[in-house]
Amino acid sequence: MRLPLTLGLTLLTFPAAAQDIHVRVDPHGPGSAASLTDYTTIQQALDHAPEAAPGGRVVISIAPGIYKERVVVTRNRPRITLIGLGKSPADTVITASQNAASAGGTFLSATVEIDGDAFEADNLTFQNDAPPPTPAGGQAVAAAVRSDRAVFKHCRFVSDQDTLFADFGRQYYLDSFIAGGVDFIFGNATAVFDHDEIHEIRPGYLTAQSRTDPTQTTGYVITNSIVTRSMCIRDAPECRARAPWTGTFYLGRPWRLYSRVIFMHTELPADLNPEGWSVWKKTDDFPPKAFYAEFENTGPGAYTSKRASWSHQLTPAEAAAYAPRTFLAGNDHWDPIAEAAKLP
Repeated sequence: MRLPLTLGLTLLTFPAAAQDIHVRVDPHGPGSAASLTDYTTIQQALDHAPEAAPGGRVVISIAPGIYKERVVVTRNRPRITLIGLGKSPADTVITASQNAASAGGTFLSATVEIDGDAFEADNLTFQNDAPPPTPAGGQAVAAAVRSDRAVFKHCRFVSDQDTLFADFGRQYYLDSFIAGGVDFIFGNATAVFDHDEIHEIRPGYLTAQSRTDPTQTTGYVITNSIVTRSMCIRDAPECRARAPWTGTFYLGRPWRLYSRVIFMHTELPADLNPEGWSVWKKTDDFPPKAFYAEFENTGPGAYTSKRASWSHQLTPAEAAAYAPRTFLAGNDHWDPIAEAAKLP
């Protein structure tokens, strides 16, 4: 039958939406590497699940439990979604225990390495259970993210030093919890942390952003969030035995020359050092070339009268450039808020 010309044009202009692939991970289920829908480990699902058609996603639903495995989302596995099926992110935990010394370097220590673009995760914990840092090298990455247009919603990131390596691409973290001690959000991604809890577990530095050139569009924006601190992040004997909190911490220090971090509309605690920001080391050139700025923060740590002289207080017009939809838009006009809304 011959189609009317207008209908033919419509079919050509608006193709059918690509179908998602749905698979499940359950250590106690019937899965195997030969299955198309059921697997017993997360890596098994990533390695063997069918490919989604262009525009579609591979959605991996993960049963509650503790998954003691190192997970790698390879570059040729874009559009992966991991969803924990527990009542909270703490019910589904991906954890390993490598640190820089045992793994052969900080960048080899990650529990989860994410290289495929358009990665998404919801209701999961990314954790590294390596012992606390020692002079031998205690950096222990929970998640290393090199994914453009990545979304993390209702997730937890737990370690001590170098918890979250937000290293490349545009990344959006919503309603999430990130805990660590020193430089625990680091790298050179273009990342926004929105309605998150950033939790300091000992005196240190929240961020160590690594922009290398002032023309790069990279940087970290922490907005509509809360910074908290305590010596404990979970109810464990070794945590309860730690000494009470003493000292102060900083919002960040420049891992690379043109580091850029902005805190906006965020509640800051009294234990924040009044200077707010630190140099990397005392022998660095002064003033630093880093761009560290704040706008309309609240809480007892938000007073700016003693802030580092080289930091900035933004005007409303300047702050508008760091709103999530603006800062993460890119040339393809990506909308991270709309993308996050699609997750459960």
